Amino acid sequence: MSNENVQNNKIGLRIRTARKAKGLNQTELANLLGKSLRTVQKYESGEIELSVAMTNEIARVLECESSYLMGYDTNKKPLSNLSDILQFFFKLDRVKDLNFEIEIKRPPNYDGWQCSVNFNGKDKEAPLNQDICLFLEQLEKQRESFRVYQTRFDEFLEWQDKTLAYHSSVPLEEKEIEEISDEERIRRFQEIMNERYGNK
Repeated sequence: MSNENVQNNKIGLRIRTARKAKGLNQTELANLLGKSLRTVQKYESGEIELSVAMTNEIARVLECESSYLMGYDTNKKPLSNLSDILQFFFKLDRVKDLNFEIEIKRPPNYDGWQCSVNFNGKDKEAPLNQDICLFLEQLEKQRESFRVYQTRFDEFLEWQDKTLAYHSSVPLEEKEIEEISDEERIRRFQEIMNERYGNK
């Protein structure tokens, strides 16, 4: 069975679980969605791949989160201490198709202390950077809208849930770390230093 079929089956199982928790049978759910009974049966058996829009509609009718139906558990494990956040950066650094730079500004060259993580959305060696940049643009707009009371908190949470659901089917791979000898490591280090600062 392909990964896509496994994912469809998992989504179908979650739809069935949420439907039963709501106290609905398949016919009632079909009527609420404006779909046929057979279509709902196919949703629950994993025979049909659901669009994000349909997943959101089912989640609305069943009064659950889209991200839950898509298999992303938002309550998996909360961040409980600073180490959890630091571990996130370690993990982020191991993701294939994702690159970031760390910029540090501090005295004596800067009147303050700022650190930032920068993703180049046009980095062709890191295709996921574009997704991160698009997300961060949207996040800033949504946060600002909430800060100035233009958006309600439940609307902000709904956007968050739909965003997580949309991206939950994008798999991640770890970067392959090349094991090299100390001699090769030193040679490569010297090569990089020469490129940056020239032979001295």
